[in-house]
Amino acid sequence: MSLNSLKSALPDYAKDLRLNLGSVIGNSELSAQQLWGTVLATAIASRSAIVLRELEPEAKANLSPEAYTAAKSAAAVMAMNNVFYRTRHLLSDHEYGSLRAGLRMNVIGNPGVDKVDFELWSFAVSAINGCGMCLDSHEQVLRKAGVGREVVQEAFKIASVVQAVGVTLDAEAVLAE
Repeated sequence: MSLNSLKSALPDYAKDLRLNLGSVIGNSELSAQQLWGTVLATAIASRSAIVLRELEPEAKANLSPEAYTAAKSAAAVMAMNNVFYRTRHLLSDHEYGSLRAGLRMNVIGNPGVDKVDFELWSFAVSAINGCGMCLDSHEQVLRKAGVGREVVQEAFKIASVVQAVGVTLDAEAVLAE
């Protein structure tokens, strides 16, 4: 299956998602590596087996082995960081912010691909996971590196559509049981 199979699996009430999925992936201004790394990382972050199963082969075909691994690494490390930093931020006791995290996140310093691409993927995963602190941190790194707001927005557009497609198809799968 593929992107087209995923689009055709969407029910009629989610026609907007079908159109948006084609648009954010098919008409992206991102480089191929940025696009498919974002797609893969957000498909993983969506926690939807259907979405991941459909988008992973195309992502793998469009990414170097290093970029493929780095996109998966971004999803993995941000799954941890988004919970940790979101919790720290949400706690009323701000003293937690002064404590040492003590968590390994070496891949952020050495992702094996262009740092901007890895930051973009980490940002997109953080959008799905809803960590405002991580979003701000990654957005600032991207902006300091000269990445325009349009590129940053494109990453969270992809994240929002991939997440919505996953939620919709997973709900339909449950309802069909």
